[in-house]
Amino acid sequence: MQDHRNGDNATARTVSRASETLAELLDRPLASGLYLVSTPIGNLSDISLRGLAVLARASVIAAEDTRHSKKLLSHFGIDTQLTPYHEHNAERERPKLLSRIRSGYAVALISDAGTPLVSDPGYKLVREALDEGLMVTSIPGPSAALAALTSAGLPTDTFVFAGFLPPKSGARQTRLAALKEIPATLIVFETAPRLAKSLADMAAVLGPREAVIARELTKLHETVRRGTLVTLAAEIAEETTKGEVVVVIAPPTQAETEITDERIVADLKTALETQSFRDAVRGITEAHGLKRARVYELGLSLTREND
Repeated sequence: MQDHRNGDNATARTVSRASETLAELLDRPLASGLYLVSTPIGNLSDISLRGLAVLARASVIAAEDTRHSKKLLSHFGIDTQLTPYHEHNAERERPKLLSRIRSGYAVALISDAGTPLVSDPGYKLVREALDEGLMVTSIPGPSAALAALTSAGLPTDTFVFAGFLPPKSGARQTRLAALKEIPATLIVFETAPRLAKSLADMAAVLGPREAVIARELTKLHETVRRGTLVTLAAEIAEETTKGEVVVVIAPPTQAETEITDERIVADLKTALETQSFRDAVRGITEAHGLKRARVYELGLSLTREND
């Protein structure tokens, strides 16, 4: 019984302190500026207290899809004005939002889910606000890319977010080839209808690397599926996938990233067509993370052959 009472007391304290913190945030004046507010990617409980306070006090909330965002605001009893801001109306609406900030108001920018500017049209608004000397503040929170990365069990010390891959296979394979040698874990978004073909291209270009398919993160039917790109591609080809998808791919192995002398010589030949010997050696050394002495000696051998 004592343990039960202690648990009830701890819960009450947590509720009380969270309520007090939110009340304190709501009482503070909100300075004029652009606020980038991260919103839940599925579970509405993932919204931060600070995010709620900004959304409740802003003069207007710019959202990709106002109908979608109304669900979040209604859930928390927020009646701040919503205005659409997406790729089709951004050129027209951006000056209006900037004018409002210049007039001393606070504007909140949200995406349909997750952190604004990650695969959404907010970049130009932020860039122009900064160019005008207006305040831009990020209210951190949910991110599908980071949620997938941290639950994947793959290296997290260095990673590259590559957004959505091209929809057509040829362009997609070209993009994957450009990403192939990057010594980092890759994170990509993909639509459910394209997932099977996209995985097939990943397997063809990147080979049997470890990978994870994270689907419907934070939602009721969340799944995190692990395997190699080859096995995952074969399995998904036989299934129907629904929901939002993030694919996390392991970095290349040492064998994949090893730079041979032949590769260095080929790169030197290309570089020397437009650059001095010194600049070519420096550029290739930096590009591949090699020792300068190795590239320099191969360069000298190449020039002696040409002579």
